[in-house]
Amino acid sequence: MTLTVNGERQETEAATLARLLEALELGDSVVATALNGRFVRAVDRDRTALKDGDAVEILAPRQGG
Repeated sequence: MTLTVNGERQETEAATLARLLEALELGDSVVATALNGRFVRAVDRDRTALKDGDAVEILAPRQGG
């Protein structure tokens, strides 16, 4: 299926948001996620199904100083 991940089209076999993060080697990272503009909590990623055409945003926290 084709998704838009952080503004870029990407092909994936991942069926859930958690599997997508694993495929992107972000499975253990502390990130915020959104699917089609809606925030998805970390505990919900395993049961958040993806479908062709979805838009996913993945944001990593930044420390300032």
